[in-house]
Amino acid sequence: MAAPREDAMQDAGEGSVAELAYRRIRADIVFGRLAPGQKLGLDRMRETYGASVSTLRELLSRLASEALITAEGQRGFEVAPVSPDDFREVTELRLLLEAHAMEGSFAAGGLDWEGGVVAAHHKLDRIERRLLAGEAADAELWKRYDWEFHRALIAACGSKVLLEAHAAIYDRYLRYQMVAVVFRGAAAAEEHRRLLECALARDSAAGRQVLTEHLNNCVEHVLRTDALSPRAGAGPARAARPVADDAPGAPRRRGRPPRVPAPIKPSGKQPGKQPVK
Repeated sequence: MAAPREDAMQDAGEGSVAELAYRRIRADIVFGRLAPGQKLGLDRMRETYGASVSTLRELLSRLASEALITAEGQRGFEVAPVSPDDFREVTELRLLLEAHAMEGSFAAGGLDWEGGVVAAHHKLDRIERRLLAGEAADAELWKRYDWEFHRALIAACGSKVLLEAHAAIYDRYLRYQMVAVVFRGAAAAEEHRRLLECALARDSAAGRQVLTEHLNNCVEHVLRTDALSPRAGAGPARAARPVADDAPGAPRRRGRPPRVPAPIKPSGKQPGKQPVK
């Protein structure tokens, strides 16, 4: 996968019609604009994505190999469903790949790498502060900055194959986040801050522990709130819901009521291949 880079799709000369259609369809699946379980009629898709029916069949078969589409023989194609078990498996694989890449990156990264990590966290921190202050935010921009930070953490791992494998599984994990559209509030922001500290201290063991907590807390929150059940065949993403004060991983608050994160507005923009490719 690749983090949501909004400008990549705007350059028509960047690739063929088929490649552009592939990126658009893939992005629409990952960002929840094509809902889990949705039937994909080729005639309508031809009008939407500007590709021939034969080309669309090839593209959908390609996406089926990435577990984003299911092919049902004569019944055609539909967006892959979501399930708690699949979410757990996807999360475990992301953790395995990202923790391994993080270890190599923390050991090999130089000053430029540190600067990239700090810069990526700065953008993520700013949008999370806006959410915590009750301001509305674009869901895709929020997740773009989240991707850029996690990608920056592992950017110096030295393995192109590992980075590509991580990007692919990150897209599948991101789809679950976009389907549920949940911002866990201050707990998630604090975990990102701790990951930054681990990176600057080159402490990969502590980084692995924080990353494990970060991903598992997200899964637990999504499943505990039953955010996936109504999304099996639903439409566009809902507004984000705050994590309860007594939820696992929620920070303790004293002296004032908790702030409710603002609704996260789905964007109508088409992301490119960073990480959605």
